[in-house]
Amino acid sequence: NSSESHNCAKSILTSDRLQIVVTLSEFFNETWETANCANCLKNSSEGLSNSTVEFLDLFNKSLTCFEHNLQGQAIDLSPNNYTEVCKNCNETYKMLNDLYNNLQRMNRQGGESGHSAHLCIDVEDAMNITRKLWSRTFNCSVPCSDTVPVIAVSSFILFLPIVFYLSSFLHSKQKKRILILPKRIQSNASLVNIQEKYS
Repeated sequence: NSSESHNCAKSILTSDRLQIVVTLSEFFNETWETANCANCLKNSSEGLSNSTVEFLDLFNKSLTCFEHNLQGQAIDLSPNNYTEVCKNCNETYKMLNDLYNNLQRMNRQGGESGHSAHLCIDVEDAMNITRKLWSRTFNCSVPCSDTVPVIAVSSFILFLPIVFYLSSFLHSKQKKRILILPKRIQSNASLVNIQEKYS
């Protein structure tokens, strides 16, 4: 009977002491939720979302570019000399990074999947791998355009105390101490001598 089917399924699933089927089902459901897998899919979960497909395609192009430029270099290459990779793959890496940042921004607003949370674990892991290769392994760095203004402002701030103390020293009135010698009171003996002279 259909009324008894639920009880029948429950008794089959929980028939063993470990309840292995229920435990596995809960584990996979929790993993699916924690990894935000739904964020890689379309609303109806019929397949990968267009943005995920675009990201994975660009990710594969980046890895292919890294691999292609590494093969062209000598085998005994020093660990810090990956200039060909940095130069030739810069555009691809920048596009991938920009796309990832846009996906993050879109995902905070609901995104293509309709879930407002983190990106799915596949996209995040792919970007983490690429950034680690780019910055740590290949030691490629994008020069910061704000370096000159930061140095200028820092120098100005460090120079301010010197200007302050120098200007206060130059503009303050240096008062010289003038010692005023007190007039000595003549002693009584000298007054007596003067009186004796006139008397």
